Amino acid sequence: MAEESGAAERTDVRYVDVSPQQVGLRLDKFLAEQLPGVPRTRVFRMIRKGEVRVNGGRTTPQIRLGAGDRVRIPPVRLMAESPPAGPRGRVLEIIRHAIIHEDERLLVLDKPAGVAVHGGSGIEFGVIEALRALRPTESFELVHRLDRDTSGCLLVARTRAALREAHAVLREGRSQKRYLALVAGRWTLGQKRIEAPLRTDTRVNGERTVRVDVNGKASVSEFRPVQLFGTRTRGAPSASLLEVTLHTGRTHQIRVHAAYAGHPVAGDDKYGDATCNAALRARGLERMFLHAHSISFEWANGVPFSASTPLPPDLAAVLERLPP
Repeated sequence: MAEESGAAERTDVRYVDVSPQQVGLRLDKFLAEQLPGVPRTRVFRMIRKGEVRVNGGRTTPQIRLGAGDRVRIPPVRLMAESPPAGPRGRVLEIIRHAIIHEDERLLVLDKPAGVAVHGGSGIEFGVIEALRALRPTESFELVHRLDRDTSGCLLVARTRAALREAHAVLREGRSQKRYLALVAGRWTLGQKRIEAPLRTDTRVNGERTVRVDVNGKASVSEFRPVQLFGTRTRGAPSASLLEVTLHTGRTHQIRVHAAYAGHPVAGDDKYGDATCNAALRARGLERMFLHAHSISFEWANGVPFSASTPLPPDLAAVLERLPP
C-alpha cells in the first residue's frame, strides 16, 4: 500500500469479528467505528481497492454484516489526511427545522428539495451527516431514500431494531407511500395502476438511467388525478396534478412510470418533456415537481404510524399560476 503523508501513527493489519450488537451494520459504518478520524473518502477507497475483506473476500461499502463475519482492516495512518469539512451552520439549521416528528424509534423530516439524503458521488454531506453533526451522541440510519430534488417525508431510524423493522415493513409492502406530482399534459387515464418492470442497473454516459424492461424488477405505481390545468385556456401549457401511491420502491420509479404513461413529471430533466419544462419554468417551476406527501404503516405490535407533509410553498405557488 502506498505510503501516506503526514505525521501520525500507522496501525497494523487487524481481523475483527462482528459482535452481536454490530449485526446488520453497513460495512462503511462499521469501519467508521473502527477507524475514528479516517475520512469517509479514504474508507471507501480502501474497500474499492480490496484492502478491506469480509470473510476473506472483496465486497462493497453497502453490504450489511452478519453474525460470525470477520473483517480484515488494513494498515492505515490515522489522521494522515485532513478530515473533510462537516455540514456548515446554515445547512445544520435547515435540517434542524426540517424535523417534524420524533419518537423513540424514528425521526421524520420534511426534506427540502436540493438536499441529498447522504453524502457521496461528489456530494460532501447530506441529511444523515447533518443529523449526526447536530446530535453526535445519537445513531441515525436512513429508512429509505428520496431523490435529491424530491421534497417531503423522509424517515430516519434512531435504533438498529427500528431500522430492521421499518425495512421489513417496506420490503413486505406493508406501507403506503403517497406522492404529489405535476405531470405534463392532460391526464385522461383515470385512476391508473402501472405495472411495468424497471431495470435500475443501466448507465448512459456514465449516469444511472432507469428504464422499463421485461427483465427488470417488478414495479407497481398507482396514479390518481387530483386537478387538471391549462385545459380551457388557449396557449397555456396543460398539466395534471396527480397523487401517486407506490407499491414498490425502485429508483426513479414514479418518474419512469409517469414518462412510460406519456405524462412525464414536470421539471424532470432526465425523463421529462423539454417543451413542457420550459413553459412551466416561465411560471416559476425551478425544480422537479415531485413531493413525498405521506407515509403510513403498522409496527409489528399493531401500533399505527403515519406522517404527512404539505406541498411546499415553491410548488404550491406554481399551481396558483397555472390556469384551469
